[in-house]
This record gives sequence, structure tokens and C-alpha cells, in this order.
Amino acid sequence: MTRSVTVLCGGVGAARFMRALAGVHSRADTTAIINTGDDTVLHGLSISPDIDTVIYTLAGAIDPDRGWGLRGESWRAMESLERYAAVRPDGSTAAPTWFNLGDKDLATHLYRTARLAEGAPLTLVTAEIAAAWGLEQWLLPMTDVSVATMVTLREERVEVPFQEYFVQRRHNVPVEGIRFAGAAEASLPPLVRAALADSEVVVVAPSNPLVSIAPIRALGDVNEILNARRESVVAISPIVGGVALKGPAAQMLRELGHEPSVVGVARLYADIAATLVIDPLDRAHVPAIEAAGMRVVVTPSVMSEKDVGPELARRTLAAARR
Repeated sequence: MTRSVTVLCGGVGAARFMRALAGVHSRADTTAIINTGDDTVLHGLSISPDIDTVIYTLAGAIDPDRGWGLRGESWRAMESLERYAAVRPDGSTAAPTWFNLGDKDLATHLYRTARLAEGAPLTLVTAEIAAAWGLEQWLLPMTDVSVATMVTLREERVEVPFQEYFVQRRHNVPVEGIRFAGAAEASLPPLVRAALADSEVVVVAPSNPLVSIAPIRALGDVNEILNARRESVVAISPIVGGVALKGPAAQMLRELGHEPSVVGVARLYADIAATLVIDPLDRAHVPAIEAAGMRVVVTPSVMSEKDVGPELARRTLAAARR
């Protein structure tokens, strides 16, 4: 069954938009297509950070300060791993502690890993996890096969998985390239294709356009599907006043030759979305965005501020339906 609103999602920004959307639109009538290029395997566990951030946020269980992980989390398992650091041989990847997994959060990864090992596709496992948290939205991984976001570091001239760049190196090293390994061979699940093609409205959430939304766009004919229905696709800028609301989006835009502003975002999205939602801080950029071929909706978009989220969701849906 096709839902009327489909949202392309990355992590924290998308999760907050999905939460805001739930307050103004039917949850059972909403689909999220979620980036899995950030997925990784640690301690033998299959970890899907963006999927879990969306689920925990919609369930009201997210840690409000960090924006990821669970509220009231403890870290005893990670602390206990430090015991083995002194005996770990050089070159071993055993017991890494640079990627924190909370004690309660481990339960999600244990369940996902076991179900995947039984042969269940990630789409089904994600639906089971969402149901366990009492969610009504249809949460779809962008694909059921492995697609890995790989980042080339400029100074070291090495390519590393996204989480190594983002978490281990704290995304404070310059990059010179991004590649989505496996995207060319990955199939687009039928449910994802139907949601993209048939929903009334498609929203590109305020996520990093280069490493959260681009992996979805790299699959199959996603760009062609969105381009064909461009008038009913609206994007929300993750850049406000030249600064990323969360994460390294502005930094990455600059390093990879894009303008680190709402204008740079517009140029990336103009072929798939007719409208860009921007914050009043960026009102001066409206002519340049229109010159890039997009209509503009100006409305407060920093969802950490009180009451901004619901109005942002309402204005976004209205823009896509005009």
C-alpha cells in the first residue's frame, strides 16, 4: 500500500522532521526511506545508525542532548572493553571502543544481527524493530543489500568507511571524495520504488545532501523517478546561515567544491525538487535559489526551537501540494 507522504531520510535532522510530521499528518500514512550507507559491523553486530536514530526519535526514546542513542543510557559494556586494550595485538580490530554502543542500544543490534543471520531482509527486520517500539510509520531501508559510503581523506590519500571518518576521526579531517560502494549493483526494493513514484508528496529531509541523501539517489533510477515528479518534491535545507544544523554538511560542501550555503543545496537538488524550504536567516539568498531553478519557501527551520517543527512540516507539505 502506498502512503501519501514519503520522506528521504538521513539521521538526526530527518528524525526530527519525522517527529514534527507526526504531529500534523497521519503516522500510518507516512513512509520514510532511510539511508543505510552509514551502516557498519562492529563486535560482529550489524548497526544501522540512521534507521535507529529515526526509530528512537519517533518513539520518544532518543537522548535529547546527543540527538542519537537512547535516553537514560549506560555504558558499562563499552567501559568493560577497555580491560582488553592492553592485550589486543597490533592490527587486531577486536574490542573497538571508538564507536560507543550503549547497554540498552545493544539489544537492538543483537536482534537485528540475529534476524539478518536467519536470512530476513533488512526491510523486514526494520519493520519488526519499528513495531516493537510501537511505531505506525512505514520505515524502509533504502536497499536490502550492502551499500557503503566511502570517504577519501585529502591529506592521507586513503579511503575509509564513513563511520571511521565521522566518529573515529570526529569528521575534522578534510575530504576530497565520496563513493557509494555497491550502489551500482544494488537493487531498488519494490516498496521503495512504489513510495518514490506513487506517493502524493516526496520530502527531502534536512539531512546532509552528500552523505545522507546522495546514497539514496545513487540507487537505480531514483533520480529519474524524482525528476519525473519534480513538481511534487520539496527539499528542506540542512544549512542555515551557512552552518549545518547537525554534522559536517557545510564543511563537506566546501571541501568538495560546492557552495556551503542554501544556494549550494539548491544546485544539488534542483533536478529532483521544484521547491526548497529555507530559514529566514537565508532570505537574502532567495534570488540565487530561484536562479538555480527552484521555488522558495521561507519559514523557521531550526527544529530545536519550540514550536518550529510542526509549522515547518505544515509549510513543507503545503509547498509540495501547490
